[in-house]
Amino acid sequence: MDYSITYYSEAVQDEILDLPDTLAARYIVLTRRMVALGPNLGEPHTKAFGNGLFELRLKGAEGIARVFFCTIVGRRIVMLHCFVKKTNKTPLRELAIAEIRLKEIKHANS
Repeated sequence: MDYSITYYSEAVQDEILDLPDTLAARYIVLTRRMVALGPNLGEPHTKAFGNGLFELRLKGAEGIARVFFCTIVGRRIVMLHCFVKKTNKTPLRELAIAEIRLKEIKHANS
């Protein structure tokens, strides 16, 4: 049984669709794999941040992007937040946005 992908909001979906071409293409390839095989693709494609928060790691000619996501019972993957990475470390502000959205999703599904 396949997984399904949903988005925290339409704005998150739009941010992902507006990624530069090579990053958007990578997103499509990896999310197709996630739907078929599950969300844990392992590094370098996905990384666990703990507490149910994960990141999808996109790399392309235009740079690097990250998409934070979580999983919900019923084989649902929820894309929480997307950003283009400009530094080696994940900015705390970007991580905080994802963590807040994760709490909201967990609360809504409990």
